[in-house]
Amino acid sequence: MKTACIACATALLLAACTTTAPEVEPIPGSITYGGQPRTKLTKAPVGSIVPHQFFTNGGLARETYVIQPDRSLKLIRRHIDYDFITRHSR
Repeated sequence: MKTACIACATALLLAACTTTAPEVEPIPGSITYGGQPRTKLTKAPVGSIVPHQFFTNGGLARETYVIQPDRSLKLIRRHIDYDFITRHSR
């Protein structure tokens, strides 16, 4: 009985460790902000990476998209460099 309780507790702890990363939501300036673009990327292979950068409130946003099998774009990563403007204005 004690072994079964330890095994059950271990399984619960391991299950708690395998969480998925939260999805990145589009912000104003993102390609997919307000929905998918009307034009589809038909020549790029599925799984291709599409970089995108733009200025946002206080910094330079760098986003990474992946082309899905239905040719839509999935936003997978965003990094905002808040120090970009002060670093390059000197």
